[in-house]
Amino acid sequence: MTQTTEPPARPAPPAASRPSARTPRVHRAWFVAAVTFVTIIGAAAFASLPGLLIEPLHGEFAWSRGTIGFAVSVNLALYGLTAPFAAALMDRFGIRRVVALALTVIAAGSLLTVWMTAAWQLILFWGVLVGLGSGSMALAFAATVTNRWFVARRGLVTGILTAAGASGQLIFLPLLSWLVEHHGWRPAAVTVALAALAVVPFVWLLLRDHPADVGLAPYGGEYADKPAPVTGAARRAVTVLFKAARTGPFWLLAGTFAICGASTNGLVKTHFVPAAHDHGMPVTAAAGLLAVIGVFDVVGTIASGWFTDRFEARRLLAVYYALRGVSLLFLPMLLAPAVHPPMLFFIVFYGLDWVATVPPTIALCREHYGEDSAIVFGWVLASHQVGAAAVAFAGGLARDVFGSYDPVWYASGALCAAAALMALVIRRPRGGVVAA
Repeated sequence: MTQTTEPPARPAPPAASRPSARTPRVHRAWFVAAVTFVTIIGAAAFASLPGLLIEPLHGEFAWSRGTIGFAVSVNLALYGLTAPFAAALMDRFGIRRVVALALTVIAAGSLLTVWMTAAWQLILFWGVLVGLGSGSMALAFAATVTNRWFVARRGLVTGILTAAGASGQLIFLPLLSWLVEHHGWRPAAVTVALAALAVVPFVWLLLRDHPADVGLAPYGGEYADKPAPVTGAARRAVTVLFKAARTGPFWLLAGTFAICGASTNGLVKTHFVPAAHDHGMPVTAAAGLLAVIGVFDVVGTIASGWFTDRFEARRLLAVYYALRGVSLLFLPMLLAPAVHPPMLFFIVFYGLDWVATVPPTIALCREHYGEDSAIVFGWVLASHQVGAAAVAFAGGLARDVFGSYDPVWYASGALCAAAALMALVIRRPRGGVVAA
């Protein structure tokens, strides 16, 4: 029998410089991104429902469209205002805990609407509870995951995770519109709650807060120990806001993103279906068109992430806003009882641009604000949702007052032109661009 001897073990390098015990064939960061993608899809069901609720709630409870739009505006505003605090809470308590709790709150708020009988209950359940829960599931979640797990391919990953919301819209809109049309709005609300709850086990069992939790370096980067929990989450979020508010790029990014929200979530996602229905289009057909927007949104957002890795972000933003503005100016002339080729062209064109603005906006936050970029983006996202909330309410009010959505379409197109000019004014940070 031959005896084998093992060489003496080498002393382990310091933890801060240790990359990983082994390099996996497929980096764990991609699995984390996949779980994040599925989580955002599951939570996206809530965003697919508001535009489908306006007519059924108006018919059943005789609530004005302005009242229903106000509940949606509360939801959208809290969605945005919660985001920066959620990013700070993720630094304090971890991504898994915050996201799992947020999904549970979304489910509770959606379920409670089934038993509502007064408008204030819609504002409380859908506006406040779903708004708070969805705010913690906002794009700050995607930004936090991307910043922690990726050094290379950040733009691409941001585009993919942003597209998850559109994928959820693609999956849920046809189903929810069919439920509303054939069984009423309550089964649709229950479906949203179940979709949110179904994702919780995936988050708890598969998502990890930091690469160091599994002994890995971030994708394309070097190993670093997991940072200690950051206490004072609310104070940090406010401190970062005051610090960023003293810089010009913050206000330009916040302003452009407010217009982004006004021209997407606040206007098209909330009011496209009832506006099309005003022109005689069936609700299911209008919801199907929104779902097609979701298809091309996936393509456009991922492509935008790829472009962001290669081209100057502020110029991309200017192009995106200008094209969106032009498309919205033409929309009132395209609405008709049936779907025709010019409307399909609008759907494809607008869909490619829907949230293509997100990857370059996150990249600009990262360039200007470094380690605080996720929280800064949370505040920029808050402005996005405030803009969306304002137009969600104004759109319903305009329909009540003028009997048409046309003034809001034209105003939104003009605002997009202003956003394109604002994007070009953003200066590059001193000392060059932070590598993404």
